[in-house]
Amino acid sequence: MTKITAIIPTLNEEIHIADAIQSVGFADEIIVIDSYSTDKTLEIAEEFNVKIIKRKFDDFSSQKNYAIGKATHSWIYILDADERVTPEVEKEILEAVKKPKDLVGFYVRRSFYFANQKINYCGWQRDKVIRLFLKEDCKYTGVVHETISASGEIGFLKNKIDHFGYRNYDHFIAKIHHYAALKASELHKQGKRVNLFHLLIKPPARFFIHYIIRLGFLDGFAGLILAKTLAYSVLTRYIKLWLLNKGIKEN
Repeated sequence: MTKITAIIPTLNEEIHIADAIQSVGFADEIIVIDSYSTDKTLEIAEEFNVKIIKRKFDDFSSQKNYAIGKATHSWIYILDADERVTPEVEKEILEAVKKPKDLVGFYVRRSFYFANQKINYCGWQRDKVIRLFLKEDCKYTGVVHETISASGEIGFLKNKIDHFGYRNYDHFIAKIHHYAALKASELHKQGKRVNLFHLLIKPPARFFIHYIIRLGFLDGFAGLILAKTLAYSVLTRYIKLWLLNKGIKEN
């Protein structure tokens, strides 16, 4: 029988961790890789039959690749703590690993929620990520929006998992600053410099893409908030890069 290791990266996910673990209860092994949470994440995780690994966070790819290296089984399912595997996707996963048809991984689509409202547009209607894969053939690359580098063909699961990415606006802003700092650091190491195009053109362009081209206006007020905040995320990234260019590090 083909076995699966589910991996859940965490940092202060006490709100999500119990539901996340339960949603991958079909896995033969569950690993929680934690970046030294200061809330009750690990206390809650210890109530379940999971393996807990503590590792200082450096970047998303390194964190996930480290956990993959600790997995007992070849098939890996990566679950962010704010995601939930639905019963329909669980059934697909179990069938996929039995009959992979020479595929080394599978994309899964996500239904995105903001403050408990399902977002149907704003760019998330096409959201997909590789979550199920063979560890021998796939590896994470990239610092912020990490992606899978695969040495074979990737298939698709038909159904969607649920993604509760931003539980409220403060959480949204906190994530934006975290991701912006990581991306700015990556760009700075690559020798990138900030110019007026980055500060004056790219943020409103991002708003236009999400609100108009990707139909965010059809999501009502939530779509407007998301589009404006995503534009702000671009501005924040380049402000942080500008500070790094000047040799100024934020606390």
